[in-house]
Amino acid sequence: MKFYFASSSKVWEDPAWVSGIVDAGFDGWEISADGNYRLDNETTFAGVKNTIKETGLEVSVHAPFSDLNPASINLPIWEETVNQLSVTITRAAEIADTVVIHPGYLSPVSRYDTALAWQNHKQACIRLGETAESVGVKACLENMPNLDDFFCRDPYEQDGFVDGTGMGLTFDVGHANTNGNLNDFCKIILPNAYHLHIHDNNGVRDEHLPLSEGSIPWDKIMPKIVKEYKGKIIVVEGRNPEEGKKSLEFLRRWF
Repeated sequence: MKFYFASSSKVWEDPAWVSGIVDAGFDGWEISADGNYRLDNETTFAGVKNTIKETGLEVSVHAPFSDLNPASINLPIWEETVNQLSVTITRAAEIADTVVIHPGYLSPVSRYDTALAWQNHKQACIRLGETAESVGVKACLENMPNLDDFFCRDPYEQDGFVDGTGMGLTFDVGHANTNGNLNDFCKIILPNAYHLHIHDNNGVRDEHLPLSEGSIPWDKIMPKIVKEYKGKIIVVEGRNPEEGKKSLEFLRRWF
């Protein structure tokens, strides 16, 4: 098993912080492809590639999600969302083999036509799955924390969106804990997950705490991960590499 680190809060920081991932002992970096790390911008993409070369880290990619909505019923917004995510997937194929995708959400208007929003989201998954397959990467849909109107807070819904699309599943343990259905996610999503995000919280907010500093019952969850997770990477999501190191030390007791 390989361990990567990711911090979405650092997208506007100078890439110098990434050296801390190496110092903490991680194998790789999951790039939050937004801000100073966008892959659809030649300058920032060159900076990303230079950082990979300098650090020697392996990488996966988390696609941008700010202001994007693959469930939008506003067609120009939907098309722009799918286009930006498709470009990210295509560029990511130059440096990685896994791209994480956030699901969409209901807008004030689409709350009145949830079926159309669901249909558009499914179509986006089909398009993104086809793009990923064509360039040789795996696009993986992630489950969401307890945020109003977001899709994929339920394991059956997440599984239904990727069914037949060629997309894989990213299981985020911390996100599931905020929804109070972590056991259901472990039962339905974990055995089929291609990619895994791990962090802790106290069951209400998506705090991204080091492992064992929140309320997740790791003595029950970690044996399931060790036994049932078939992926090759576990991504620690944290606020900084120093806190990430605490989670890495915790994980190495199990792997």
